[in-house]
Amino acid sequence: MQAAQKTIGVMVVDDHQTMLWGLSRLIDGEQPRMRVVGTARSCDEALAQAGHLAPDVILLDLDLDGRSALDILPGLLSNTASRALVLTGERRQGTLDQAVLQGARGVLRKDASAEQVLQAIERVHRGELCVDGDTMGRVFTEFLAARAPRIDPEAEKQASLTCKERKIIFAVVQGNGASTKALANKLFITEHTLRNHLCSIYQKLGVANRLELYVYAMKHQLGNTPS
Repeated sequence: MQAAQKTIGVMVVDDHQTMLWGLSRLIDGEQPRMRVVGTARSCDEALAQAGHLAPDVILLDLDLDGRSALDILPGLLSNTASRALVLTGERRQGTLDQAVLQGARGVLRKDASAEQVLQAIERVHRGELCVDGDTMGRVFTEFLAARAPRIDPEAEKQASLTCKERKIIFAVVQGNGASTKALANKLFITEHTLRNHLCSIYQKLGVANRLELYVYAMKHQLGNTPS
């Protein structure tokens, strides 16, 4: 019961004095439910205040005197106690998505009603996300893409090689400069077939000739085993 009655400490960050004043009056008018514990008008001031005050909720404009608050969002949330609610006039969806990816728990536009702002502060303080479904879908997709394992381009090239092509690469390395005819005889195939296989190998690995293939194979240890 005591936790539910705890006053929500809000820090308001906006570079427009009138907006700062209006939001502060709105929030302080809801005491003891919530109150303003600090205000800031610039990125540097916001970082200093957040580090000192550790407010429950940071109500944050994204454009602070020409500088994007996205640059400082991770720093504002580094104390682990604060949660960020973006209140902005920004219309670019990509920027708003980036705010969520960097830790904002909610995004509101500045044309939101006073009641919407107050409700969002409470929701964010409770640990809820105050973000529309479309934004969450995009953010979730981008988050998964960022966490997906990176494919090594060389490993991808090598994975495209067939078993036969790997045997040919092994023969090229072990042949140590042997002629095409000697290699073909060793592999029990015709020179024409060998040339076709080599062309396919060159294309897959991005090399131009047998010398480059030999260097590539040695660098990536493709000549160690015949299969």
